[in-house]
Amino acid sequence: MAASDVQQPALSYRGKNGKSSAQPRSDDIEEPLLKNQSREYEDFSVVSAILPFLFPAFGGLLYGYDIGATSSATISIKSATLSGISWYDLSSVEVGLITSGSLYGALIGSILAFNVADFLGRRRELILSSLMYLIGALVTAFAPSFVIMVIGRFIYGIGIGLAMHAAPMYIAETAPSQIRGQLISLKEFFIVLGMLVGYISGSILVDTVAGWRYMYGVSSPLALIMGIGIWWLPASPRWILLRAIQGKGDLQALRETAITCLCRLRGEAIGDSAPQKVDEILSELSHLREEEEATIAEMFQGKCLKALIIGGGLVLFQQITGQPSVLYYAATILQSAGFSAASDATKVSILLGLWKLIMTGVAVLVVDRLGRRPLLLGGVSGIVISLFLLGSYYTYLGDIPAVAVVALLVYVGCYQLSFGPIGWLMISEVFPLRLRGRGLSIAVLVNFAANALVTFAFSPLRELLGAGILFFIFGGIAVLSLIFIFFIIPETKGLTLEEIEAKLI
Repeated sequence: MAASDVQQPALSYRGKNGKSSAQPRSDDIEEPLLKNQSREYEDFSVVSAILPFLFPAFGGLLYGYDIGATSSATISIKSATLSGISWYDLSSVEVGLITSGSLYGALIGSILAFNVADFLGRRRELILSSLMYLIGALVTAFAPSFVIMVIGRFIYGIGIGLAMHAAPMYIAETAPSQIRGQLISLKEFFIVLGMLVGYISGSILVDTVAGWRYMYGVSSPLALIMGIGIWWLPASPRWILLRAIQGKGDLQALRETAITCLCRLRGEAIGDSAPQKVDEILSELSHLREEEEATIAEMFQGKCLKALIIGGGLVLFQQITGQPSVLYYAATILQSAGFSAASDATKVSILLGLWKLIMTGVAVLVVDRLGRRPLLLGGVSGIVISLFLLGSYYTYLGDIPAVAVVALLVYVGCYQLSFGPIGWLMISEVFPLRLRGRGLSIAVLVNFAANALVTFAFSPLRELLGAGILFFIFGGIAVLSLIFIFFIIPETKGLTLEEIEAKLI
């Protein structure tokens, strides 16, 4: 059945020219109608909203777990007595490959997502991600040689890239608009929770013979749970309707499938209103009727260019304001302040993980009440202050370690209130539906590429400039990010994804 054969719902829209139309353009929809649609989307069951979030969030949990576990695994694998292998005498380059192998795999996963995301859909991309997690964890845990271990780390990283791309999209497209911010921010909570679990497991297993194998092996049952759970979940109704509008199947059948999926996602609370909701989304997508899938050139035009500037800019500043570098100094700062736990790096990591988890929980609770912009502006202001305090400590105030401790805690807390959860939230919200898969893959690629660059460049820059100057530079970049947020970032609190798309015109 052709796209033109679908009967559109009998709804009337008033455009900017004051005339009524049954086929609205996205930029002609009157604000009151959009607000009414937002209220209609509030019918959902809390229980039914949990699982569509929970299993995709396992992708973030496994990403965070890898970060936490690797910090202890590298200690274990280099030990002559505890590694349980004959090739434990690794060079710094080889240890770096183990540590960053998953990061470079994530870069490849992000590139793959650009080409396959819209074809596979959010659900199947998440299933593929869980498979990569499972294979990567098993290959790494049972690796008989260094080369096989790096391959396992790389495969696991592909799973990270796919999961960090598909999970926020699936959650954004299936969550009720009034709790969408909380759910996507809660994914960041799961990343931090995974880090904490990784730190704890590393602390427990670091003195066990071949403990690194167990650290990495723990990921496999979690990946299996993720895959089975997502297999059970329905596909994103918005993705199904996008395929329908583009003529990628029988439209009436796809419409019925979307209704069924929406009923599963909202539970009994949606009642008999699911067909109306689906028809409203179809009406919003009617302007895509004659358009093909997004081209690369379109990524840098119009609404998608605006979305790329917003999302890509946020995740870029998220990394180049020094987040990996500040945590690099955590143990040194706490030791200088006389914390007894600081003598054990794993215990320091657990303490910081708990603090990150608490502050991420605060962000989850308030993001849909306060909004995205207030948290970004307030949190990044705190980051600016903490970075200049750290620069001052390493340049002028070396005899006052309390300054560095306070700055460290303020930085970590403010990051988890702002860049940490809201960066991922915004990139999942701002891209137009037809361009969302490819647009978000570019943003994720920027995130991991910037992460790799900062991680690689930090040590040589520290030796060249000194820690104090480097933190001052990060502080200056944070000031620029504050200006960027103030003038560029829109407020998306309480809006449906269709309303956000209209707002970017």
